[in-house]
Amino acid sequence: MEILDILIIGGGPIGLNCALEAQKNNLSYLIIEKGTIVNSLYNYPLYMRFFSTAEKLEIAEIPFICAAPKPGRQEALEYYQGITRQKELNIHLYEKVLNVSKDNGVFDIVTSKSRYKAKNVIISTGFYDIPNLMNIPGEDLPKVKHYYTEPYPYAQQKIVVVGSSNSAVDAALETYRKGAEVTMIIRHSEISKSVKYWVKPDIENRIAEGSIQAYFNAEMLEIKENSVIFRDEKGQSHEIENDFVLAMTGYLPDFDFLQNSGIELQGECLNPLYNPETMETNIQNLYLAGVVCGGKDTHLWFIENSRIHAAIIIKNILKS
Repeated sequence: MEILDILIIGGGPIGLNCALEAQKNNLSYLIIEKGTIVNSLYNYPLYMRFFSTAEKLEIAEIPFICAAPKPGRQEALEYYQGITRQKELNIHLYEKVLNVSKDNGVFDIVTSKSRYKAKNVIISTGFYDIPNLMNIPGEDLPKVKHYYTEPYPYAQQKIVVVGSSNSAVDAALETYRKGAEVTMIIRHSEISKSVKYWVKPDIENRIAEGSIQAYFNAEMLEIKENSVIFRDEKGQSHEIENDFVLAMTGYLPDFDFLQNSGIELQGECLNPLYNPETMETNIQNLYLAGVVCGGKDTHLWFIENSRIHAAIIIKNILKS
């Protein structure tokens, strides 16, 4: 069996950047991706627009041409998938990595389709796979959605949006404008400060005028077939009619996979242990890249500030 220089787990922007850096340095590599190219971006809301400008999303100094000030989901898919085609990156799609182990200095990687060996492994799996659950009764009902794509299915429906981040605000505004009756349940005292600056006044004004009902310092208690129960900031419980719950409560990395690969997780945020100067974990030659480095704190790393991980990792591999 061929022993690759590098096996990259995850075909998102940072995984692709790692592959481009390996390719530039004549290292043999393979990307294993469980979905399509930049699968997380593919699953973003259809009309989502990035906070970052196009140049901050570029990888390998390949220009990201975009007419709009902020690129949207479709432009990003065209850019990253176009790079994959143009550079003929070695990538296997719809193949899930099941296990990573190490024997005699070589990694053995078992997937849903095959088995591979590599001298180095880079985990760049992001955090969009596992919803951050509320752990309340009824959360498993079909009407509860942890992923939001577009507003049209929710026209003329009674919608509860849980959360106050960008995804929650986008879902609330878009469904409201398609005729939904929207109630937001927000555990904090205000809309998140991380919400896109051009969207934040919109949601605040819709709440102020009463077009969207919002309960701050509130908590969901139970989801029923035709209603939801929540507690307001005064501790009083309310039950309101409801057709759909959009639980925009965030997402988590696959901590079980990281631990099963031998990576130590630390603290309440389950931060994976790695050396920021090399991105190498406590397992020699096993590296992390991208937002997976942040543990539960998924707001630490973005495409724009983790693009550097690829160069750091490849430099360290070439030295060893």
